[in-house]
Amino acid sequence: MKSAEIDLHKELKRFFGFSQFKGLQEDVVKSIITGQNTFVIMPTGGGKSLCYQLPALVLEGTAIVVSPLIALMKNQVDAIRSLSTENGVAHVLNSSLTRTEVNQVKEDVKNGVTKLLYVAPESLTKEEYVTFLNEVKISFVAIDEAHCISEWGHDFRPEYRNLRNIIRQLGDVPIIGLTATATPKVQEDILKNLEMPNANVFKASFNRPNLFYEIKSKTKNIESDIIRFIKQHKGKSGVIYCLSRKKVEEIANVLQVNGISAVPYHAGLDAKTRAKHQDMFLMEEVDVVVATIAFGMGIDKPDVRYVIHHDIPKSLESYYQETGRAGRDGGEGHCLAYYSYKDIEKLEKFMAGKPIAEQEIGFALLQEVVAYAETSMSRRKFLLHYFGEEFDEVHGDGADMDDNVRNPKKKVEAKDNVVTLLEIVRDTKQVYKTKEIVFTLLGKVNATVKANKTDSLPFFGKGSNENEKYWIALIRQVLVAGLLRKDIETYGVLKMTEAGTAFIAKPKSFMMTEDHEYSDSDANAEVMNTKVGAVGDEVLIGILKDLCKKVAKKAGVPPFVVFQEPSLEDMGLKYPVTLEEMANVHGVSEGKAKKYGAEFVAVIKKYVEENDIDRPDDFVVKSTGANSALKLYIIQSVDRKLSLPDIAKAKGLDMDGLLKEMEQIVYSGTKLNISYWLDETLDEEQQEEIYEYFMGADTDNIKVAMEEFDGDFDTEELRLMRIQFISKEAN
Repeated sequence: MKSAEIDLHKELKRFFGFSQFKGLQEDVVKSIITGQNTFVIMPTGGGKSLCYQLPALVLEGTAIVVSPLIALMKNQVDAIRSLSTENGVAHVLNSSLTRTEVNQVKEDVKNGVTKLLYVAPESLTKEEYVTFLNEVKISFVAIDEAHCISEWGHDFRPEYRNLRNIIRQLGDVPIIGLTATATPKVQEDILKNLEMPNANVFKASFNRPNLFYEIKSKTKNIESDIIRFIKQHKGKSGVIYCLSRKKVEEIANVLQVNGISAVPYHAGLDAKTRAKHQDMFLMEEVDVVVATIAFGMGIDKPDVRYVIHHDIPKSLESYYQETGRAGRDGGEGHCLAYYSYKDIEKLEKFMAGKPIAEQEIGFALLQEVVAYAETSMSRRKFLLHYFGEEFDEVHGDGADMDDNVRNPKKKVEAKDNVVTLLEIVRDTKQVYKTKEIVFTLLGKVNATVKANKTDSLPFFGKGSNENEKYWIALIRQVLVAGLLRKDIETYGVLKMTEAGTAFIAKPKSFMMTEDHEYSDSDANAEVMNTKVGAVGDEVLIGILKDLCKKVAKKAGVPPFVVFQEPSLEDMGLKYPVTLEEMANVHGVSEGKAKKYGAEFVAVIKKYVEENDIDRPDDFVVKSTGANSALKLYIIQSVDRKLSLPDIAKAKGLDMDGLLKEMEQIVYSGTKLNISYWLDETLDEEQQEEIYEYFMGADTDNIKVAMEEFDGDFDTEELRLMRIQFISKEAN
């Protein structure tokens, strides 16, 4: 069909069932149909695929669609085939095909049956295919995911760089480049590499007003937080992204154990399992897919209601593309990412072995991610600005759809401290990494500081008015502001920038966002080293502490033997009203719940009813039992009276690690009789003395016990006796 004769609206209705085009689609389709080189930048969910599918269906010949992912190709081929009576209307040509299948594809293309031929870039390097394509009528070449051409794109593929040379061999055919994410730099790169500077460029807005953007600080309670979030969105579809396959499996297991229908998806699973899990998600047999970025490129599920990033991505392009899988139908879409600077440092370390040019790009992209995570401005404005689009954060569409706008972060003036920091980087000759700069500011010494004789310089300790956490946060924000940079070759060394030097000469206001990171402290972290984290009901906790003292007095034991403080705090968070729920409280086993729980459950139930409390039962996170094999081994080994160093050695633990595991076992309500080992370590009188101390003590804290005995016993001896005491008296 000639382009002049085509009624686009009629063809749109005939093939796709739509009566009108969306956004820029009609203009793009017209550009392609009239044989123009065309470049389309359209966000995920904007209807990008239709832009080349419709022209391919109505023009003479076969359109070649270059795509990087087999999953994406299969998905689109299935979709096109469903629009036509001819199964051969769309085909895939890639390494997964047998010789017979390849011959069938060639036959359909030759006979003019195939309108869309999806190929991987690698397939186009095969001489056999290039020769064949030269012999048939090609309507145009569409390059999907065109950002893969650019080294500054988030998914750079070297084989994409050679596409222009291959297309040249096919003769003078129009080229269409399409991408869902491209910064101005990447756009320029694509046009230059495809040699189409005069292409018709169509750029849709990157604003997705229905998406809510939220960043949370990543704490030890992340699993509990994710479970709570999913249960609040019960029955809705969601995707959780993790950076490693191992983490994908872990999170999927935790969700399953906690009654959430979830499946893992990553490249380590065989193709059959991946396809099965993908179909289960599409067919709504499961609510959640936990995945690496291998998932989602070809998933066109319109009603994904939330995308959670367990790990922050390597670039804002990745983040934008992955969050863009939420709310494609225009409905609700919650984009929640967990951020920890430790994750950024991990990603930086992974880049250390790569070529300098690649590192430089990687670091720059990561720095943008840090800036986005830590910014206190409108996240939507920040994102859109990154993609070269301005946004009015007051009146713009979706202006209030992010956490910073709804809950503005507190900011403090840090101008003088920025000057102090910059001067110290300059005056220590720009040879230090963050750690040494912070040590210099605080007046602390390590081997590097000592070797450079920095501790003898007049400015040493000039920043001791603030703590270490403050200075680390300020350095990050100063890096983001471009006043300092991290050197590429000498990994991590802080260097001055021109802007930093200018700031020292003429300081101006620098509003520092107060850090949101949660404290890692815990009421009794040395024993109960699984964090509870959130703040419980203080009134109820007070009532439970009084009850604990009363029950302990009746039983003739110290209160900590009944329930430890972190357990009481967790009760104030979870409001357990049955013994079964009590057994899910931090540090409380079924045995302990039965022994002491009844009175506590009764008090909590009454409190909940009187105060009309909505109980957050989704706080309860069941363990996958990943560590239960180790605990079982320890219990069985102690029963067999094996030496503790031998038990530790067999499991690759040091003595401290073994004692921590044993402490968790007894504090969770399981007995461990280690008298056989204590008899070799302490005589009967010493054991009695420590035992009596714990019986009369207000706390089981080892530091307090050390002070009481004034060095008569070492930490290990006291910890062993505490294990024996809790085992006998509390369990």
